[in-house]
Amino acid sequence: MKTISVERISKELSLEILAGADSLDRKVSKNKSHRPGLEFIGYFDFFPTERVQVLGLTEINYLKSLSVEERKQRIGNIVNYHPPCFIVTRGQEELTYLEQYCNQENIPLLRTNDSTYEFIAKLDAYLGRALAEEIAVPGVCLNVFGIGILLRGESGIGKSETAYTLIGRGHRLVADDIVVLRKLSHRTILGTHNEMNKEFLALRSVGLLNIVRVYGRKAFQDETRIALDIELTKWGDNELNNDLELKTEYTSYMGVEIPHIKIQLQPGRDVAGLIEAAANSWYLKQQGYSAAEEFIHRTENYNGNE
Repeated sequence: MKTISVERISKELSLEILAGADSLDRKVSKNKSHRPGLEFIGYFDFFPTERVQVLGLTEINYLKSLSVEERKQRIGNIVNYHPPCFIVTRGQEELTYLEQYCNQENIPLLRTNDSTYEFIAKLDAYLGRALAEEIAVPGVCLNVFGIGILLRGESGIGKSETAYTLIGRGHRLVADDIVVLRKLSHRTILGTHNEMNKEFLALRSVGLLNIVRVYGRKAFQDETRIALDIELTKWGDNELNNDLELKTEYTSYMGVEIPHIKIQLQPGRDVAGLIEAAANSWYLKQQGYSAAEEFIHRTENYNGNE
C-alpha cells in the first residue's frame, strides 16, 4: 500500500506547523480527507481514523462553544484514535487547547489560510495523485494538441526521434524512456515522469537533450491524461489495413482500457504527422463525428441518385 508522510503534505501544500513537529513522519494511506462532525458528539461507528482530519469554522466554533471539561472530553475522544494529522483551515487562531492535546499524543496539527472547501478540494486532488496505483512502462509520453499519447515500440524503433520531431512542431514532452502511469479512477490514467528523466530526451547518435533548455518551458508538461496508446511497429507487407475505419482496439493498464493503434514504419512515412492525425481523429470521435460514417453516407446517397 502506498503511503505519504505528513511532512510531504505539509511542504507540498505550504502548511503551517502548530504542534507535533516531531511526528511529521506519520504516514497517510487514504486519498480522501475527513471532517469530524458526528465524532465530536460521541458517534464513532464509522470514523475513518486513517484519513487526514480537517477542521473548518464549523468544527472549531463548536469546540469553542463547549465548556473546558466538555471540550477536553470531545477532543480527547478523537485524539485517542490517533489519526495521521489535523489541519485547521481559514487561518483560525486561539487553538492552544488543540495544540496541547496534539503535542501530548504526538499528532501533527497544521494550519492553512485557505477556505475549508477550497482546501479539501486541493488536498484530496493532491492525495489522489500521490497515492494512486502506478506502474512504469517503457516508452515516451507526449501531449499532442492537448491529447495525452503513450508512444510505445521496440527499443531502437524511433520513439524518441519521433517525439523530438513532434516537440519541434510545438507539442509537449512529458516523459522519455520510462513513463509512470497512475490510475486516478476506473476511467482515467495519468502519464508522468519519474523525476529522474524530467525534461530529458535521449536521441541515439546525438545524446541527452534537455528539452526545456532547447525549446523553452512550453515544450514540457509535467503530466497528461492518457487518451491514446500508439505502438510503432516494423513495416509488414501483409499487414496493411485499408479499411475506411479500423475497429477500435484497446490496451489495458491497471484495468483501464485505452484506445490502441499501430503505426507501421517505412522510409518516407511522416510518422509525426500520422500521430497528429491520430490525435485529431480521436478528438473528432469524442465530439461524435466519424469521417468514415460521413463518407459511407455520401456514397449511399450518390448511389441512390443514379
